[in-house]
Amino acid sequence: MAAGSGELPAERPESRTPPGAKVDADADADSRPEPGPEPEGVWRTDGYGSLLAIKDGVLRKYQTTSVSCLKGETAKRSGQDAGSTTYTAPDGRGMTVRARTATSHRARLHVDGSPGHQNMQRVRALPADCTREAPADPVATFDVFWQTFQENYPFFAAKGVDWQAARDRYRPAVDAGTTDDELFAVFRKMLEPLNDAHVSLTDGADRFFGETRPGTTMPSEALDTKVKKYVKERDLDGAELEEHANGRISYADLPGGQGYLRVSGFIGYSDGEHPDGRYAAEQAALDKALDDILTADRTARLRGLIVDLRVNGGGADALGLRLASRLTDRTHFAYGKRARNHPEDPERFTPEQPQYVKPARGVPRYAGPVAVLTGGSTVSAGESFTQALLDRPGRTVRIGEPTQGVFSDVLDRALPNGWEVGLPNEEFRTRDGRTFDGPGIPPDLAEPVFTEEEFEQRRDSAFDRAVSTLPGGS
Repeated sequence: MAAGSGELPAERPESRTPPGAKVDADADADSRPEPGPEPEGVWRTDGYGSLLAIKDGVLRKYQTTSVSCLKGETAKRSGQDAGSTTYTAPDGRGMTVRARTATSHRARLHVDGSPGHQNMQRVRALPADCTREAPADPVATFDVFWQTFQENYPFFAAKGVDWQAARDRYRPAVDAGTTDDELFAVFRKMLEPLNDAHVSLTDGADRFFGETRPGTTMPSEALDTKVKKYVKERDLDGAELEEHANGRISYADLPGGQGYLRVSGFIGYSDGEHPDGRYAAEQAALDKALDDILTADRTARLRGLIVDLRVNGGGADALGLRLASRLTDRTHFAYGKRARNHPEDPERFTPEQPQYVKPARGVPRYAGPVAVLTGGSTVSAGESFTQALLDRPGRTVRIGEPTQGVFSDVLDRALPNGWEVGLPNEEFRTRDGRTFDGPGIPPDLAEPVFTEEEFEQRRDSAFDRAVSTLPGGS
């Protein structure tokens, strides 16, 4: 869902926004939008390495570094409102550009499912590099690959990786005669030390690289199916597990007035169409599932709720905030989001945009004790949802193992030879400025999660601990 900066000025002022403070970086341009035509022209994002060219109802993205400019996705105008124009990409994802007038020099870009926005500034024209064919030989591809991470990846120091040393070591091994197999192997060796589940490399066919934090397992359909079956047979002891939202959300009433809510992802809830696009369909399906589960009668009698995220493949952070809004009766801080925005200094970021969990209106909510089950297969939006509950009013306890440790939207970038890489470029920060990228969010109460020993001995220690910890448990 993300992108990063091109033709950057030599200096950008460092954000000194206090953690958790409210930020409106371009309120002078966008706080009171007025009706008008779409903002045609060329726009540079603050961070995300992107230029946007808008003309005749078409938005074209360009992916930029200091050594490259490659054409990205194209989206067509699909809606227009007071001061904003929405464009829909071929995959159904919506992007909304909001500017005060058609001649504004500042604008905002919002991507469906991603909290917050990207600030943009108008530029005179596309750089010359964007209007000519880029070289696609192995050396040029290496340079764009290295530069993409050099300008956007925030975590080299935290991971103990010297990216400049990696260039010095591996670039001499690449020349015009380097084969695809050899080049892919070089890139793989450079990426492996990051141990980052939001880093990937693919040639679009047979070659793929991706990894998780050592000792953890990436969620998969097979793992999800295995664990759901185990939970139904072992933990629920025959109690009905209601399926909702394409099976991505399930619920069961437990003895003692407790409830069990299992969420295996924050996307994939709907296969249907919606007049407002793909994300609106996902949101509507989530709302229906929660309406069916968190009824007035059930929320009134629930004494404790187990939220199981132990196999959660992530998805849209905004859907996680939407679920969290059903679990509180008071507004509270979720996280502050910021993106790296300087090509040379990894300590420079965009102004932090605080996100809040606000109680959902007009629907029943549950604000009682909650036990959140997490593990190494709790990934991405599953983690940002967990983080959004850290400041939740009332009793909230995390049980299990640390989450995977990846929070950022994935910045999808093309390479000159047609390969694609994914990488994070954002931080999700707590109120006091901490991040959990790398080690993940730790549990309050540590218990093993779906280990071979747990399966063999027919145990689910984290679930049992949650039952005994919440009111109504035995």
